[in-house]
Amino acid sequence: MRMSDSPTGRADVGDLFQLLRDGVPRTRAELAKSTGLARSTVAARVDELMRMGLITAVADAVSTGGRPPSQFALNPSAKVVLAADLGASHANVAITDLTGAILAEASERVEIAQGPEAVLTWLVESAQRLLDETERSSADVAAIGIGLPGPVEHSTGQPVNPPIMPGWDRFDVPAWVQRHFPVAVLVDNDVNISALGERAVAWPGVDHFLFVKVATGIGAGIVSDGRLQRGAQGIAGDIGHVRVARGVDVPCHCGNHGCLEALASGPAIARTLRDQGVEAHTGDDVVALVKHGSLEAIQAVRQAGRDIGEVLTASVSLLNPSVISIGGSMARVSEHLIAGVREIVYTRSTPLATEHLTIVQSTAASKAAVIGASILAVEHALSPAGLSTAFAPA
Repeated sequence: MRMSDSPTGRADVGDLFQLLRDGVPRTRAELAKSTGLARSTVAARVDELMRMGLITAVADAVSTGGRPPSQFALNPSAKVVLAADLGASHANVAITDLTGAILAEASERVEIAQGPEAVLTWLVESAQRLLDETERSSADVAAIGIGLPGPVEHSTGQPVNPPIMPGWDRFDVPAWVQRHFPVAVLVDNDVNISALGERAVAWPGVDHFLFVKVATGIGAGIVSDGRLQRGAQGIAGDIGHVRVARGVDVPCHCGNHGCLEALASGPAIARTLRDQGVEAHTGDDVVALVKHGSLEAIQAVRQAGRDIGEVLTASVSLLNPSVISIGGSMARVSEHLIAGVREIVYTRSTPLATEHLTIVQSTAASKAAVIGASILAVEHALSPAGLSTAFAPA
């Protein structure tokens, strides 16, 4: 990577900082060699980044004679980001540093159907309490990342026709939150941010990755060639509304029949068990039954895994991922759910597609989404465009 000196003499600190974002300490000489800039220019840009608080001096490098050269690296505590995972019936909010490490967090059962103002009021009030706990202020917040349980137009941060979010359609989430925290607000579908979080925690070197969330709904987050894929309208990965042959007569809340979500989500499995005379009303009930050894519940979960596997077989042929990670609240019965998924995917996909395919339970588990929301915010705040607003020198 080489950069040119600015013809105006102003230090373009943003470009130089991108080299230091990985946290690896470097000397001025190493930065000059990597960028092709004059040492005087590098020194000026390093000084500016130090004034902004973005980098800090770390342990000196080994000297080849004389005084050891100083090294510099990202200062993770320069700012914080707010990260929120808002689900159908839960809400998590966290404060993280610039590496995504969680400094403080809060969780509560919050129904998304309460509407945007009630839910977002909980978010900002909880965030402010966490800032107080960590002895930070709103001025320390660089950006905010939010995940929502429905389709989101990522460019505007507005939910679009979300089926389980009454009152949220086209609600301007960023503008509402910015009345309380005047920083960049990034909003995405909760499954997309879960894919970012799970990949960062467990599969950072995997460029072709599929995260499948099985909970109140079912969806997939797609990473292809190392990049999150949202699609033209932001609904890439909406596998919950792909039709499954055996459910042709089963109605779905979306208005169609036979959707995967109507057969294999937590509430759908509970409904199947009730039809068999087993008392179950929620996904949590299903999990409890499985853990207590209920044969009916185990068989129902295994069948749900097969149904998910049927849809994923097409996804494997289309996207050719090397890892499929299964998360969401129903992943707590992973050995039975994943067994059903593997049974179908490995037998119906081509040998070439599955030769190196790994299907596993989520490692990040319930923290995947909030970690992903943090990554969304950090990536924006530390981008060249984000630096000019989030880290403007005093």
